[in-house]
Amino acid sequence: MDELGDLRGAEPLSPTDVPRWRAHLAATAPDPTLEELRDGGRFEVVERTVPGPVGAPDVPLLIARPTGLPDGAPVIYHLHGGGMIGGTCRTGVSGILREWAAPLGLVVISADYRLAPEHPYPAGVEDCYAGLVWVARHATRAGGDPERIVVAGGSAGGGLTAAVALMARDRDGPRLTGQLAMCPMLDDRNDTPSARQMTGRGVWDRRANQAAWASLLGEARGTDRVPPYAAPARATDLSGLPPAYMDVGAAETYRDEVVTYATRIWRAGGDAQLHVWSGGFHGFDQLAPDIAVARDAREARVRWLRRVLDR
Repeated sequence: MDELGDLRGAEPLSPTDVPRWRAHLAATAPDPTLEELRDGGRFEVVERTVPGPVGAPDVPLLIARPTGLPDGAPVIYHLHGGGMIGGTCRTGVSGILREWAAPLGLVVISADYRLAPEHPYPAGVEDCYAGLVWVARHATRAGGDPERIVVAGGSAGGGLTAAVALMARDRDGPRLTGQLAMCPMLDDRNDTPSARQMTGRGVWDRRANQAAWASLLGEARGTDRVPPYAAPARATDLSGLPPAYMDVGAAETYRDEVVTYATRIWRAGGDAQLHVWSGGFHGFDQLAPDIAVARDAREARVRWLRRVLDR
């Protein structure tokens, strides 16, 4: 597929590659405009800023809902992908509006967190948590239900989803209905069998993953100094977390770290639903949306959302 060829030739190999990689994404896969997200009036879409972490800039949020949606709808708090080094609050939102918000009747609030390497850990995850705190306190302003919030994201956004769930637990923060982590970026050590198998192969291989983690963590990457809010795989206690949905391709870098994380949630007595999609590569459901396994993956997420949100 042409999209795979474009990504393979463009993925960063070091933090110095990040500007080039961002420029490539902007040229080949630009984020939608607000008018495109509104889709001819099907959705109400606005952007606003909310207070960020103490001493840090405000956090931009994109707030979207199907036009005419009654108040009190469940909320998806979305954290975008991009390896912690790219993306915006509009990245990936079109599909979420079409596939989740419209059929299930949901409010979608997407955060625009600061990116590495310009803003290394903990800037991005603290922005995400600050945005979540605002959403929990003010969801009714957007027509949402503060008692039904699912944090969701893919790739880097999936890792941030897991991290924010840990933060909410540890800080006695918002009580989440669920966490939906798609092909999440969880482990800075980047040394699982699947990571080694995918070196030089496919989308977002071990080398690109290492460049992203190095951008986020600098010299701390791979050492004992990395905290769980930076890399959730480092958490020693996975008890007391909201129900989790995790999925990953069988042919991608993140396969083994995702399987391990879900297994550890079960061992801690938690609720996790795990899918490892045979033949799936990183981002397969977006890059090859019409193949059978991509359709199955997207449908399985909707079924889980229906169950946890009682839709």
